[in-house]
Amino acid sequence: MFYLQRLVLVTLTVLLTQCTTVGEKNLSSDAVERREAILSMRQDVLEQLYEVKPDVKAQIENATGHAVFSNANLNLLFASFGGGTGVVQDRKSGKNTYMNMGEIGFGLGAGIKDFRVVFVFHKKAALRRFVDRGWTFGGQAGAAVISDDIGAAVGGETAGSNVTVYQITKSGLVLQAMVKGTRYWKSADLN
Repeated sequence: MFYLQRLVLVTLTVLLTQCTTVGEKNLSSDAVERREAILSMRQDVLEQLYEVKPDVKAQIENATGHAVFSNANLNLLFASFGGGTGVVQDRKSGKNTYMNMGEIGFGLGAGIKDFRVVFVFHKKAALRRFVDRGWTFGGQAGAAVISDDIGAAVGGETAGSNVTVYQITKSGLVLQAMVKGTRYWKSADLN
């Protein structure tokens, strides 16, 4: 009887361990390192944003969730290309969802721009829609972003009823008059 109880206990321990590590066990060491780099980037970006706009800290703490993305953009004459990665955090569950972003634009432009974007989700539906379906935005001359959830950009800050977006330019000089599209989607490698 003692051996049977011990076997059951060991079996339950193994099963519980498997259940709690199922999200991590299929990740390569490279993916784990990339996740850590993204989380470090998120912390750095949030600290920079709080220095410039201290009131955003309380806004994020009271929000349904937030996302932070890093993006590098290259403008060459008639085309613009960019890409990056980021993470979305559901504040209630604490769950992180790793995502990619890519953008392409057409128009006149020249330069390189390295920037960070912070999304603050005020409604659960906006957070779920962003994570589950991704978003595609379009804008012209870098001055406007239009989406049902977002609204219109004003000086690098986009405000709407369900989402607020802050953009921090890291470095670079860009002169552009472009029509761009930006797409956000879940990372198959990191989730």
